[in-house]
Amino acid sequence: MKDLGVGIIGTGWVSGEYIRAFEANPHTEVRGLVSRDRARAQAKAEAFHATHCHAYDRLEEMLADSSIQIVVICTPHNLHVEQGVAAAQAGKHLVLEKPVALDLEGLRKLQAAVRAAKVKTVVSFVLRWNPLFEMIKTFLADGLLGNLFLAEVDYFHGIGPWYGQYDWNIKKEIGGSSLLTAGCHAVDGLHWFVNSLPVEVCAYGNFSRQNPLHYEYEPNSMTLVKFADGAIGKIASSIECVQPYIFNVELFGDQGTVCNNQIFSKHWKGQKGWATFPTVLPDSGDVTHHPFSDEVRHFVECILTNRESHANLEDAAVTHEICFASELSAREGRPVKLPL
Repeated sequence: MKDLGVGIIGTGWVSGEYIRAFEANPHTEVRGLVSRDRARAQAKAEAFHATHCHAYDRLEEMLADSSIQIVVICTPHNLHVEQGVAAAQAGKHLVLEKPVALDLEGLRKLQAAVRAAKVKTVVSFVLRWNPLFEMIKTFLADGLLGNLFLAEVDYFHGIGPWYGQYDWNIKKEIGGSSLLTAGCHAVDGLHWFVNSLPVEVCAYGNFSRQNPLHYEYEPNSMTLVKFADGAIGKIASSIECVQPYIFNVELFGDQGTVCNNQIFSKHWKGQKGWATFPTVLPDSGDVTHHPFSDEVRHFVECILTNRESHANLEDAAVTHEICFASELSAREGRPVKLPL
């Protein structure tokens, strides 16, 4: 018997990656899977060889299972708060797919439940475990860029009918905004690299002229962020763009610059041009491309050693507040102070 049992809510694309990751971890196994259709949950478990997994069609039944200590929430965005609160109140540690909430009220409700229950959390900003991100964090820690004064992280991914979540993603009440539904990965990257609290946000959003993908909210946004240490950042996000997936990272410091997998630094005497470092870029929207196994390994270690994740709900709240402030700024045509 492994140390920790895992229950997963949702049977979509990303749930399969969580099943793989938790089944492969030496401390965990998947013991529950919830879907509105119990047969679908059973079929998903069988397809991913989760042999000790019980299929449920009611969340309450799975939360009552004392052999489950970790709950993974990977349902449509508008369900995350209610399900997260219920799981926290049941004493389960939480893996929360992004966005964790679609508005500030929901975020605060979820934070309150997690604080009261004293459970561990990780929010699936899974790119924090991407090799490019890890390499850049090493460069920052080693001082190769010095103090950042300007940063840009961009998310460009046309999400149309060919993409699994398209049917519900275009709806305002479920998708939320360009940043909340997907661009929040770029917002979190900015927050993670700059490592200073945001104090002000200014943003614009728009539709393309014809809105061919029928989004109910502006699928394109440009967001500027001022940080407490004086750095400024920019996030461009488009989920109706006509191009391959692109995730850009550009960081400018007083000792050097990173442009995706290229670096130039004063610390390397005699450097005449960009140095390119081989790594895995975050260049695909396919969930199988992303390092869920590393995220799961990290979170399991946090539980077993009783420490908080660097990507816990409290940290993710900062990223979400930038997203909420961006939407508010674009709607009202004014800068928005943080915290909200």
